[in-house]
Amino acid sequence: MTPTHAPQIPVVVLAGFLGSGKTTLLNHLLRNRSGNRIGVIVNDFGAIEIDAMTVAGQVGSTVSLGNGCLCCAVDASELDTYLETLTGPAARLDVIVIEASGLAEPQELVRMLLASDNPHIRYGGLVEVVDAAEFPATRERHPEIDRHLAVADLVVLNKTDRVADAGLRAVREAVDAAGGRAAVIHAVYGRIDPELLFDPVLRPDEDGSFRQLTFEDLLPEEDRTHDSHLHAAYESVSFTSDVPLSPRRFMAFLDSRPAGLYRIKGFADFGAGDPVNRYALHAVGRFLRFVPQRRARDEPRTTQLVLIGSGIDAEALQKELTDCQDAWQEATEELERSMWGVLRYVRRPDDDEA
Repeated sequence: MTPTHAPQIPVVVLAGFLGSGKTTLLNHLLRNRSGNRIGVIVNDFGAIEIDAMTVAGQVGSTVSLGNGCLCCAVDASELDTYLETLTGPAARLDVIVIEASGLAEPQELVRMLLASDNPHIRYGGLVEVVDAAEFPATRERHPEIDRHLAVADLVVLNKTDRVADAGLRAVREAVDAAGGRAAVIHAVYGRIDPELLFDPVLRPDEDGSFRQLTFEDLLPEEDRTHDSHLHAAYESVSFTSDVPLSPRRFMAFLDSRPAGLYRIKGFADFGAGDPVNRYALHAVGRFLRFVPQRRARDEPRTTQLVLIGSGIDAEALQKELTDCQDAWQEATEELERSMWGVLRYVRRPDDDEA
């Protein structure tokens, strides 16, 4: 029997300079949570925690960290204390979002998460929110924004409705140049598709007949469906194969994954390369987690992957994954030819007369 693997809770860091629209984006996620229970750590700068009050009542657990930015106020072990509160069984959370102070250093937040000893969490990505209308002025006041963009996994270019086409192109070029391989999506009022950050959840104990109303349920129907077009901001590629993948070729693909490819999730099968395990794959931005999981005796040997990004070439990705199949088949055929050659070579001359 396959051992039970407790799902780890993704922890998403939401960063950006003051006024970029982080809280607006967070509230949008809370209103369109796709069945997820979201825990929020609000990191305010200043004595009056306005952001915490803004999101209060919309989540089950809110931990507000005052006295300056999170990366200066606590170290990794202290952050674990807050995360332990939100990952306890009683909270039953699916996602945790850290809304960083506008003056925080996002790379330090990421470092703390990756150094965390909490076995119940996994890094869910650094989302950097950029005010497109104020980007030139913000960059002049805070040149370190280029460093923030360089470590981001996903860049949300917010308030794009306030910028003319020519100006938006210039901002996008500057963000692309600073952001390196990060996926970049445009947004208005922080409206991004939540499925970029977390998957929809369907609970067996919430079949719709008897359950507590959520903030999402109380929205008018037109508000809940208003953002249904948001999937157009990114592409999603699904790949399923009953043919194993070449481990060498697949790792080469992962090492060279293209800019704009934000998330990869699913399972990979390497056939005779590892007949005992399947490999659970979770990639967000530059971060890659690849874990062997012992398969059940009757479990089908299948590769199932979903790749999500912005500006990606879906056809090229499909071809690269198909090449991983072909490389495995070619290696298998070459091995069979080699084995047959060895058998013929060691055959005795009188074997045909026997």
